[in-house]
Amino acid sequence: MIRVGPAGYPVGSKGPIDAVERAHASGFTALEMQFVRQARMQESIALEAGERAQKLGLRLSAHAPYYINFNSTSKENAKKSEEWVFLTAQIAHWLGAKVIVMHAGVVQAEDRKGCTERVAEGVSSCRDRMKAEGITDVLLGLETGGKKVAWGMLEEVSAVMDRVKGVVPVIDFGHLHARSGGGMRTQDDFQKALDEYQRIYDGPLHCHFSCIEFTEAGERRHLSLDRKQPDFGLFADCIRGGKLEITIISETPEPEEGAKEMQKILANTRPGKAHSQG
Repeated sequence: MIRVGPAGYPVGSKGPIDAVERAHASGFTALEMQFVRQARMQESIALEAGERAQKLGLRLSAHAPYYINFNSTSKENAKKSEEWVFLTAQIAHWLGAKVIVMHAGVVQAEDRKGCTERVAEGVSSCRDRMKAEGITDVLLGLETGGKKVAWGMLEEVSAVMDRVKGVVPVIDFGHLHARSGGGMRTQDDFQKALDEYQRIYDGPLHCHFSCIEFTEAGERRHLSLDRKQPDFGLFADCIRGGKLEITIISETPEPEEGAKEMQKILANTRPGKAHSQG
C-alpha cells in the first residue's frame, strides 16, 4: 500500500484533532506531525487525535526538532538532543505514530566515522530511556541529509542500525538529489536508491519528497513538484504496483498541494514507464 500525506497540519487546522479530521477529509492517508521547533502536546489531546486517526485509517508520524545534533561539540547540547528525541517519541507513543523522523547530526571537520559513532551512542541512549519508560512501539527514523556537512548517508544510517535495534532509515529523495548534485535523473536512479534501502531494511519505507534547489554545498531550499528536480513521476513509476509498503510525506512549500499532486501522479502513472531528464 502507498500512503500519501503532508508534513504539518492542513491549513486552517485548530489543533491536532482537527488536523487529523482535515487530512482525512482531503483524501490523505498519512500525516506527519511537526515538532521541529519544540516537542510539546498534551497527553489527552494526543491520545484523542491518535484514536481518531486510527478510526479514519490515517497513518501518523512525527518529525523531531531540527536542532538535534548528537555530534555537537557541546556535551550539553548533545544531551539535550536525547531529551528532544525522547519527548517526540513520547508524543508519538500517545498518538499511535510508529516512527519519528530526525536529522541526527552535523559532521565536524569531515570526521564522518566519528560522527556515526556519536550518533549511535546518542540513539542507543534514547532507545534505553524509551524502553525504561515503556515506549516500545515507536521506531527512530534517521533521515538522509541534504547538505554535504549533514550526517545521514544511507551507509551511515545502516551502520547505526547494525548497533541499535529499533532504528530505521528515512529517505528524503530531494535530499538525495541535492547531495548528489542533481543525481536523481532517471527511473534507474530511483530504483537504485530503493534497492539500497531494501538491502539494509526489509520493512515499510517512510520517505519525504519535494523538489529542491541546491548548490555545491547541497540543499538550499524546497520547491514545488512542477520543478521536477527531482521528478516525482520517475519515483511513481518505480513504486506503483509494487509490493513495498510506502508512506510518502510531502515537504513541498505548500505540503497539502504537493501531496494532492503526488496522488494524481500516482493514479496516472503506468508501471514500468521510463522517464529521463537527460
